[in-house]
Amino acid sequence: MRRRRTVALLLASLIPAACTGEAAGALDLKVGGTFGARPSIVFPGGKPAAGLQVDELATGKGAPLRKDDVAIVQYTAHVWDGAENRLVDSSFNRGTPAAFPVGELLPGLDRALQGRRVGSRIIAAIPPEDGFGANPPQGIEADDELFYVIDILGAHPKGASVEGGGGSLAGVRVTGGARPGLAVPAGAPPAAFEAKVLDRGAGRRTQAGQLVVTQYEGAIWSRRRIFDATWSTGRPKAFKIGDGSVLKAWDKALVGVPVGSRVLMIVPPAYGYGATGQPAYGIKGSDTLVFVVDVLAAY
Repeated sequence: MRRRRTVALLLASLIPAACTGEAAGALDLKVGGTFGARPSIVFPGGKPAAGLQVDELATGKGAPLRKDDVAIVQYTAHVWDGAENRLVDSSFNRGTPAAFPVGELLPGLDRALQGRRVGSRIIAAIPPEDGFGANPPQGIEADDELFYVIDILGAHPKGASVEGGGGSLAGVRVTGGARPGLAVPAGAPPAAFEAKVLDRGAGRRTQAGQLVVTQYEGAIWSRRRIFDATWSTGRPKAFKIGDGSVLKAWDKALVGVPVGSRVLMIVPPAYGYGATGQPAYGIKGSDTLVFVVDVLAAY
């Protein structure tokens, strides 16, 4: 659960061979560097040919990307104008991979990525009609052609879960299974922050600064009401932990937890949204929250 929403300018194993210096097929440019590392790009003179152009520089052996998956990727994006070809966005500049919700991306990106396998490096020249259209974000013009290099690190499908066990904490009960049930008791909540690993996974421990892929459900204690649940939509969400990007409670409870774990936490206002609350979710500044979180992966 993000404390503040940081939206990237442009809004996913097996590692294939290095692709240093590979020609990019019909796109007539060269992309260098190994899979998962910042690429080098040598653009040819002039602008790209009209229409969406996609090439696969390295083919992975992992799962294919499907609509509604969350793809974890490393990527760079340029405006391909035949002059500066300036960089406009990059996951490398933020220090962690990015999460791409497949099926909700730019039309050109969705077409370029769906069906591609984890471990693949994809390049795509995206014309304006397959990009942002008439209303691009700041820094991009409506007629700009975009160029992406995308390394697909992971894919997390709709409904993914650790299928962990249940348990209780401070009277809050969680059932086990693929989608945990969360029940908040009547009465006043505890004043202090509390967290408990209900089911400990077998993966590596998460680290501060990583992008963590989760499924979660959150409730407001005083009203015993669920206010947010990724299981309802089926699509996992990814957050960077350990740097203040998420609630203080999530940083405290999720850093150092093994991947594959299910975590329950009781979150007083000081560890949640603070005195301002979160009106969009009906959360007051005095509300204590409850979260159950499945830690699916960390990058």
